[in-house]
Amino acid sequence: MKIAVYGAASNKIDAIYLESVEELGRQMALKGHGLVFGGGSTGLMGAAARGVHEMNGFILGIAPTFFKSVDGALYEHCDEVIYTETMRERKHLLEEHADAFIITPGGVGTFEEFFEAFTLKQLGLHNKPMIIYNINGYYNTMKLMIEEAIEKKFMNPSNKELYVFCDTPEEIFNYLDSYQIDTSKDYRFA
Repeated sequence: MKIAVYGAASNKIDAIYLESVEELGRQMALKGHGLVFGGGSTGLMGAAARGVHEMNGFILGIAPTFFKSVDGALYEHCDEVIYTETMRERKHLLEEHADAFIITPGGVGTFEEFFEAFTLKQLGLHNKPMIIYNINGYYNTMKLMIEEAIEKKFMNPSNKELYVFCDTPEEIFNYLDSYQIDTSKDYRFA
């Protein structure tokens, strides 16, 4: 399985996030999964790639061409790199090449990537597993926000079936191993 890992590009974040995602990458490779990611060398993108590389796993980087002009921006040990003209094209190819999505802590770019993949799944345009890796409770407030949207009828309660929050790599891989979705349900409307 090729797993898209979304996450922060910043190296200024606490080491617990970097260490946790690097371990996630190691576990992915040990379980025979490949990494599909934004091609970056820093932050959680770089951490995931380092972990997968350490265990000799497959790495596909998908990066916009302007990354080439930024020293050290691209992870140097990708098995394959696809360059795109735009960030939108990059996101589309990440979605297309992935069999599953893991969302690690991040900022606005990570939020956008999650919510787009979530929207596409809600609309029935993919049925891929979506996991929010809630390291150190990072996504607790997003969880509350989604629950409030459901409570106030802006979202269908069944939308909570489209993703899962996990606190450890073990929970993530247990979910992936047992993943099923009810494709007869209409998740689109509240």
